[in-house]
Amino acid sequence: MSRRHVLVLIASWAAGAGCLSGSSPLPPLPPGGHHVLFIGNSLTYVNDLPGTLAAIAASAGDTIRVATDAGPNLALIDHLTGSTAALAHIREGGWEYVILQQGPTPAGICRDSLVLWTKMFDPYIKAAGARTAVFMAWPYAGPLEWFDEIQLSFQAAAAGVNAVYMPAGEAWRSALQKDPTLTLYGSDGFHPTPTGTFLAALEIYERITGRDARTIPPRAFANGQPLALPEVTVRLLQSAAHDANGRFPASADLAPPRALATHTAIAGHC
Repeated sequence: MSRRHVLVLIASWAAGAGCLSGSSPLPPLPPGGHHVLFIGNSLTYVNDLPGTLAAIAASAGDTIRVATDAGPNLALIDHLTGSTAALAHIREGGWEYVILQQGPTPAGICRDSLVLWTKMFDPYIKAAGARTAVFMAWPYAGPLEWFDEIQLSFQAAAAGVNAVYMPAGEAWRSALQKDPTLTLYGSDGFHPTPTGTFLAALEIYERITGRDARTIPPRAFANGQPLALPEVTVRLLQSAAHDANGRFPASADLAPPRALATHTAIAGHC
């Protein structure tokens, strides 16, 4: 698949959604509001995870304004080497969180590279006055035990720079343990369905705002728009998001690997 730069600028206002201009400084936020920049690949832009996060916040009376730098098949190193405008976007400033996402990232060269690339991003993010956050993805569809390696990889990346850990993949695992019939994976067994994106956004919403996801209105969203799900399903997903955040604190309690590989992973394959 040829690479393209997908830049999404979405804003959530207390009364609805609007658009950021991308200029610096960012527009002032109302009290308690948040500016969040996402950097990742198709796991972020399929079903518009950032816009879904903004819509959840608006439905709960909160404000999360978001922007995204993402492209298909990108690993974090691709953003660092200029495949997107991610570094320039970080330097604009005004962000509270910069959320880093890449593919499943199992143990070995992929884990070592994720830890290293997160460390390479962190100085740029801190210099812009923001906090680094690490968004745990999910494995390909299969046994729930496959989540174990993925969780360790992203937790190690977060621990390496004292980043905010966002265990979205663990929210998926929790939900599937509660109801194995949930359709979180798309037809390719990897990309999320709208329901899967909504669940990931719920986990991130709770981590950013500190609000218990189980206490917000039982409304679902995807692509920044309402998503028709039964209330019982929405409540199950809210509970799964809360469970993941309860089991894995924002400050990742895990030492990074003692030694990092210095080789370069094939971009997009992790």
